[in-house]
Amino acid sequence: MSARRLLREKFALGVFENPYVDEAAAASIVGASEHRAAGLDAQRASITVLSNAGALPFARGAKLYVEGIEAEVAATYGRVVATPAEADLALLRIAAPYEQRSSMFENFFHAGSLEFPDETLAHIREIAASVPTVVDVFLDRPAILGPIVEVAAAVTGNWGAHPAALLDVLSGAAPARGKLPFDIPCSMAAFEASRPDVPFDTADPLFRFGHGLSL
Repeated sequence: MSARRLLREKFALGVFENPYVDEAAAASIVGASEHRAAGLDAQRASITVLSNAGALPFARGAKLYVEGIEAEVAATYGRVVATPAEADLALLRIAAPYEQRSSMFENFFHAGSLEFPDETLAHIREIAASVPTVVDVFLDRPAILGPIVEVAAAVTGNWGAHPAALLDVLSGAAPARGKLPFDIPCSMAAFEASRPDVPFDTADPLFRFGHGLSL
């Protein structure tokens, strides 16, 4: 049935009658300014504010310490500084944890513990102790965010957004509209106790499906 639905769409699009594309036209269509604008707006809409202790939105022009964000992008929103001690706000982008597997194929599908390594948490705690810190997590899978929420001034989730889309939301230039598509478990033990074939079965999740704050 899945193959039939896919083939139906391809026939409707004329893929089989016109299998070749004009490469020059394809480049201009895919890269059209209106399509890029729509893509960025979708990315802004996906940014999910999970917690906020008053750090967001941050003021444009603030002194920013950034990790995981290109300095030239951040510089359009504030003055980028070299150390947390110099900053008004730290912005850290990290990815949900996963374990390396033995084969390249297995590593395409992130698996294993949802807990962040001790060194990652220690690094975040060190920065958060010196300056209000916003941690943005690429949530291609759930993660145990409790230890980060405890120390960060704000925590957000994204699903592959450009840093400019993230900073538009964090600075208040765009509204925070994102909602969680799954539960964020409170612990690895709670996650392991849940049934894999039952949605939203994790006991007492830290953040539930559909959670997302406005700014």
